[in-house]
Amino acid sequence: MSAEVMRGRGIVSGVVEAEALVTTEGISGWGGIDSSNGTIVERRHELVGQCFTDKVLVFPSAKGSSGWSGHFQATRLMGTAPAAMVISVMTTKAALGAIVTRVPTVIAAEPDPISTIRTGDIVRVDGDAGTVTIVRRAAASTPTHD
Repeated sequence: MSAEVMRGRGIVSGVVEAEALVTTEGISGWGGIDSSNGTIVERRHELVGQCFTDKVLVFPSAKGSSGWSGHFQATRLMGTAPAAMVISVMTTKAALGAIVTRVPTVIAAEPDPISTIRTGDIVRVDGDAGTVTIVRRAAASTPTHD
C-alpha cells in the first residue's frame, strides 16, 4: 500500500508520528476535557472516557469558550497533551490552543482527515510541510463467530 497523504496548512511546526484518535465532533476545552489526565469528559461526546495523551487528535474544530486554549495549554504543562493535532476547520480558539499546546498541527487538509483517518491508524503530522500521512492502517477487527 502506498502512503495516503493529506495536504493542508501547518500552523505549529514539528513532525510527529503516533496513533490517531479521530472524532467527528468538536472538542470543548472548558468542561470537555480533563487536563490532568488528557481524557475527554464531555458526557455526550462520542469519545467520552478516551485518552488523547501522546496521540494525534483528529477533530473538526474547537467548540465552547475562549477557555479552550487554557485547558489545552494545561495538558502541555501536565504532560498529558496530544502528540499532534489535525483540525478540519480553523477558528481563533483552535489556532491559539494549538499554539499554546506546542504540538505539530495541520489544518484544513484535503482529502478530509476525519473521513480518511481511522482511530488506531499510525499517522505522521508534519507541521512544517502541512501534511498528514497515514503510515500504517490499524489492524482491522476480526468478527467473532458464535
